Amino acid sequence: QVQLVESGGGLVQAGGSLIVSCAASGRTFSMYAMGWFRQAPGKEREFVAAIKWNDGSTYYADSVKGRFTISRDNAKNTVYLQMNSLKPEDTAVYYCATRTTPWGLLRAVNSYAYWGQGTQVTVSS
Repeated sequence: QVQLVESGGGLVQAGGSLIVSCAASGRTFSMYAMGWFRQAPGKEREFVAAIKWNDGSTYYADSVKGRFTISRDNAKNTVYLQMNSLKPEDTAVYYCATRTTPWGLLRAVNSYAYWGQGTQVTVSS
């Protein structure tokens, strides 16, 4: 089992920046990759970014590429999502998730076994 706890969400004006964090505990040695997803009201949960735990390879949704940066701190078992140039359409609950196998697409919601409780990010226009 891996437990994930997000923090750092909040309210920010359009064009501003915010960083959200996700701390992992438990069987962290089994983590293959960690991802960030988001879900806006009335919409499906969507992929935002992912990072492979061993080599740090990163992957982004087209909608956030160039604005968001995912990074990790192996010693702290923590992953970060730095969000710059935020837009109102980035408003959502942001979830971190982790997977323990390399099988399946990194952007696929159903390929992640463990999820955090989510943190609200609201971008005002």
